[in-house]
Amino acid sequence: MSTPFPFTALVGQDDLRLALLLNAVSPAVGGVLVRGEKGTAKSTAVRALSALMPTLDVVSGCRFSCDPGSPDPGCPDGPHEPGAFETRAARMVELPVGASEDRLVGALDIERALSEGVKAFEPGLLADAHRGILYVDEVNLLHDHLVDLLLDAAAMGASYVEREGVSVRHAARFLLVGTMNPEEGELRPQLLDRFGLTVEVAASREPDQRVEVVRRRLAYDDDPAGFAARWAEEEAAVRARIVAARELLPSVRLGDGALRQIAATCAAFEVDGMRADIVMARTATALAAWAGRTEVLAEDVRQAALLALPHRRRRNPFDAPGLDEDKLDETLEEFGGSDDDDPDPDPGPDGPGGGGGQPEPDDAPQGGDDTAARPEAGEGGQPQPTGAGEQSAVRASEPFRTKVLSVPGIGEGAAGRRSRARTEHGRTTGARRPRGALTKLHLAATVQAAAPHQRARGRSGPGLVVRRDDLRQATREGREGNLVLFVVDASGSMAARQRMSAVKGAVLSLLLDAYQRRDKVGLVTFRGTEADVALPPTSSVDAAAARLETLPTGGRTPLAAGLLRAHDVLRVERLRDPARRPLVVLVTDGRATGGPEPVALAGRAARLFAADGVASVVVDCESGPVRLGLAGQLAGELGGTAVTLDELRADSIAGLVKDVQRRAA
Repeated sequence: MSTPFPFTALVGQDDLRLALLLNAVSPAVGGVLVRGEKGTAKSTAVRALSALMPTLDVVSGCRFSCDPGSPDPGCPDGPHEPGAFETRAARMVELPVGASEDRLVGALDIERALSEGVKAFEPGLLADAHRGILYVDEVNLLHDHLVDLLLDAAAMGASYVEREGVSVRHAARFLLVGTMNPEEGELRPQLLDRFGLTVEVAASREPDQRVEVVRRRLAYDDDPAGFAARWAEEEAAVRARIVAARELLPSVRLGDGALRQIAATCAAFEVDGMRADIVMARTATALAAWAGRTEVLAEDVRQAALLALPHRRRRNPFDAPGLDEDKLDETLEEFGGSDDDDPDPDPGPDGPGGGGGQPEPDDAPQGGDDTAARPEAGEGGQPQPTGAGEQSAVRASEPFRTKVLSVPGIGEGAAGRRSRARTEHGRTTGARRPRGALTKLHLAATVQAAAPHQRARGRSGPGLVVRRDDLRQATREGREGNLVLFVVDASGSMAARQRMSAVKGAVLSLLLDAYQRRDKVGLVTFRGTEADVALPPTSSVDAAAARLETLPTGGRTPLAAGLLRAHDVLRVERLRDPARRPLVVLVTDGRATGGPEPVALAGRAARLFAADGVASVVVDCESGPVRLGLAGQLAGELGGTAVTLDELRADSIAGLVKDVQRRAA
């Protein structure tokens, strides 16, 4: 086994180390989500923590790591007789991004369960992680249904495997740690809320600290064992402190004053639900135990808020996590009376912290520049087919709920919420012979296949004689995520301030929809003489929104170049991810300028998409009393449909999805 990098040798990253240690002291805190750019020691810190975890006593031979002092009465390997046990280090189990559901929760032998009535269960990673650490690197790339299973087990402290009426339950209490790079996509808000604490990490900009990071890493790589030995004393001290804090934790008192501060803080920051209050209470208690105190202080509540609330304040996917520390301090000071000053120790739902007395408004919008107030060259909204100048970026208008745009047919892409697909989860539509291991049994089809052969197989009792060839896999239909490629006209003909603001607002609305439906997105823009890939296909919708915000306009309209660049992006992406079907959203007024026969050239480029069967939608941005209808003609060349900005809204027309499917079929 390789020697992990010592936890105490990490340079900086104080919040990360503290959050991990608090969960080691009290796993009830609910785990840690570590967000940060690549190369910031996220994985190194988690792996280093495993060496600090206290050793465990486990029942000998138990695959589920039962505690001999209080074994799980429902353990599949039980019941356990008092006696033999062994002592071992706490495990750190890593869940790979490509893991299957059976690998995570375990698998039942369905054939033996049907034919012999035996619950033959092969434990999964949740069983291996019981009483240890479960580490999920790139948790934002994990399939949603696996994240749901993972967080449900973490919340309940148990894992349930249900297959066609046969069920197995086992204890699954672990310290859950997830790491992610936000550039690669975000977690859903519901999943963010299930992590107790969140820490933002970034590489230090201090040269001296960076030098020390490199020095220690090189020393570790040259001699891991020797480097670890030099930090052994510090590691032992931290390990002993964790043990002492665990022993002190039941004695820590969370007074009414601290509880009022917690409730008032969550109310002041308008946090949804009550999970934040509970997590803050547990975190503040763990902080006091870590400091060797039996009383929770205001400083513990403040630190708990900084760790437990930032990721719960996001109102939409493009809001950056964060907390206004001045507002936090004012709230803690206002509700910082001692327990003895409390005239009513049980104030009830309308008592302090009810959210009524906060005079300050919510945080100001981020990125508060005066872009919208600055004048621009070329105002007036008239097309500039020979426009020479680049105009500064304008801010997007308020986003709105859009119509659902879907790809026709049935795909087999990554799990999502946009288009129909054959999936492992969803409604059952039929049955087939399993290819490889059986994962979703179709019971009726299996019984129907086995029934004609019972006499020939010598059946004499009530049990059904089932062979491998009788088993049938359920085929299911759910939803998939698609690649939504935005092709945005940024030429002079789109440059009127209000018009481009509305266009950006529409694209931002579609990006929000793509985030909710778990799509990949890409952004191609065209203006002047060429087209640019502003954002290659990615799962980070935030990155697309950032690119959109700074998009300048002006110049000619090389529509054909934009379409050809988009076609090339799809060709490359088809090689990388062949199962993910694309949806092209072209945002333009349909005009084309520059070069010989620009309109005819754009039409030929559009027909390439129709020939490949790519689903497409043209968002018609043409405005004014006289309209040429060029966007509609372009949609016909693409084999797609055209919608205006107004028709894109969810409350406008009812037949948009059907129209998209009919035109693309």
